[in-house]
Amino acid sequence: MAIHAIGTGKSGRWAKAGHILLHEFRLVLPPTIFFFLGFNLILFTKRLILADYLIQFTGFFIATVSALVVGKVVLVADKMPFLRRFDHAPLAQPILFKTLVYTLFVFVARLIEAFVHYVVGGGTVGGGAFIEHQLGSFSWDRFIATQMWIFVLFLVYVTASEVNHLLGDGELFKIFFTRRSSELKSTRRQRIRLLIRLARLTENHSIEALRDPTTGPHAELVGILRNLGRQAQRE
Repeated sequence: MAIHAIGTGKSGRWAKAGHILLHEFRLVLPPTIFFFLGFNLILFTKRLILADYLIQFTGFFIATVSALVVGKVVLVADKMPFLRRFDHAPLAQPILFKTLVYTLFVFVARLIEAFVHYVVGGGTVGGGAFIEHQLGSFSWDRFIATQMWIFVLFLVYVTASEVNHLLGDGELFKIFFTRRSSELKSTRRQRIRLLIRLARLTENHSIEALRDPTTGPHAELVGILRNLGRQAQRE
């Protein structure tokens, strides 16, 4: 019995750990895919431009690694409470705030990554050697271009993420890919009309009248709720 209990406890812990890892993977996957496509699109555009000058430019591996770094940064930043500071403000404020925070975190992550490569390559630690090394190969043009594109990509990503949370998780995907626009507009109009009827009904009648099953307002209330329920099931 004791051995069975120990085995059950271990399997339970493994199952819990697997569930946590799967959850973390699902969180890190969307930003990683988005920035993987975004970074490679930027590199492809740069390659097309430089091709006119017979300059070959490749960086698929760099874009892939950068996308993985961004995915990890988003995962870490999302766990920090201060990131939800403007969640109750108008939508523009949390979008801009989170975009700036993500961009800053990615900059720090890229700096740490550069330091690791510097140390692995045999660089001297201490005495400001790393800073001197970075300044020796520093380019303001490259820095501004990189940070600008990271900011723009984060702005698009955070806007889509916030709108998705506002509508309901997965709702934005359904609107773009699974629902026909004509059906969506029709359903939205019907829902708005039903909600307006519901608001007027609660304003014009008391709770006692709405609660009494023998009254007309109660029958109308039930009909409105049933119609709202049918719309939710169709979606």
